[in-house]
Amino acid sequence: MAVEEAAPESCGDLLRRARKRQRLSQLDLALRVGASQRHLSFVETGRSSASRGMLIALADALGMSPSGCNQLLLSSGFAPRYGQRPLDDRDMAPVRHALDHLLKVHDPFPAWVLDPCWTVLQCNRGADMLVESITGRTLSGQAGSINLLEAILHDQGLRPAIENFDEVAAHLFHQSSAEAAHHPALAKLLERLKPLWPASVGHRAFETDARHGNAAGPTSPVLATRLRTPFGRLSFFSTFTTFGTPLDITVSSLRVEHQFPADAHTEQALLERSSAAG
Repeated sequence: MAVEEAAPESCGDLLRRARKRQRLSQLDLALRVGASQRHLSFVETGRSSASRGMLIALADALGMSPSGCNQLLLSSGFAPRYGQRPLDDRDMAPVRHALDHLLKVHDPFPAWVLDPCWTVLQCNRGADMLVESITGRTLSGQAGSINLLEAILHDQGLRPAIENFDEVAAHLFHQSSAEAAHHPALAKLLERLKPLWPASVGHRAFETDARHGNAAGPTSPVLATRLRTPFGRLSFFSTFTTFGTPLDITVSSLRVEHQFPADAHTEQALLERSSAAG
């Protein structure tokens, strides 16, 4: 028996879901784009159609990603607003140069380029050295085949080395779940990874556990990942860099995660390791 494919979402369905995600009323959204609430209501129910310009204005007002904006336009029969070039396209040379620069200047501290599904597309030498010291395997030469979420959650990956695994996993779960609302492929990945999340994720993961001496609350302004390595405990916190004005879906989906030392020991250990490696 053939399996029926789900029908594509209508323009109205996409708008309604995005509006509710932003917790906006129809009146709030209508005021943002200079339309009437009645017209917006008719668009959401399919009783009326919006112009291409109005749909773009609605997508901007709702903070839709470029891919989401394209989906909204295509659902109404309009041409997409944004193109999508592969990263190795000739016109993407300035983007590749920027990514290479961001990775290089962050050495010897780890950094990697991620796509929307948390696949590692590039990494710097610092990331390579850190992962190799923990797992015995490098990231170099495996671009596009290593998923950071899976590597963190899997017993054969980074999980055994993460001292505060439940805390880190809880943060990653909530972050990736929020991102999955805009990326169906990520939602499918999270469904596949569901058995790997710790039991605490999703309900008590962020609650203070007095038994572990945390009753006074966190001592750091950012969450630090604490790793067991051959060089002792290394602690890192993350920042993300994205392109500020993307006009291409590929560019809008890329981000660089920079790992910064959370203490003096981690910084010194990485500097010494880098110097010894030449």
